[in-house]
Amino acid sequence: MSATRLVLWRHGVTDWNEQGIFQGRADIPLNERGQAQVVAVAPELVSMRPAAIYTSPLIRARQTAQACVDITGAQVVLDDRLTEINVGTWVGESLASVTVLDPAAGADMAAGRDYRRSPTGETMTEVGVRVAQCLRDIADAHDGETVLVVSHGGAIRMGIATVLGWPYEASIQLAGMANAAWSIVSRWRANWRLETYNHVPVAAPPGVNTEI
Repeated sequence: MSATRLVLWRHGVTDWNEQGIFQGRADIPLNERGQAQVVAVAPELVSMRPAAIYTSPLIRARQTAQACVDITGAQVVLDDRLTEINVGTWVGESLASVTVLDPAAGADMAAGRDYRRSPTGETMTEVGVRVAQCLRDIADAHDGETVLVVSHGGAIRMGIATVLGWPYEASIQLAGMANAAWSIVSRWRANWRLETYNHVPVAAPPGVNTEI
């Protein structure tokens, strides 16, 4: 029996990433640099021979997954649980502007506490719960295999933290995932292990190391 490996790939860069604007579930596509990133990275991921590809349904994630599909011809499974954090009414706002709109959230942010992204959005803890359950289900369906999972920076970080049993306060010790970077978690029986975090291939054009 071999370990199950999940390769968690963050989507390439978008215009809103570069501008520091909250995207949340807004369906913002990759920009030209983002497309170049994922095309450059895809061959290295394909070399890991993933048995399946799962992705967030947002277009920036689907375009990222497509770079591997173009090489392998594999079918992609969409899973809503891999979607980026819902930031509610903060969509289109900058980090500076939301601290003015919601001073309490700004104070929590500065203190390293989890907080709700606008009155109608999610907390990172909530994101971690749904993403981690998705990762567990994928691991169950692909025992002993390698699987490529395409998602978003905050969703990947919190999914990893949650399967490892880390609270939000511990999760923020991990840096934000860079665009087109990947992390690898493996599961042996019931035990999860973080093998690689935020790996940025040399071949990839620079992205943005922020979860906005």
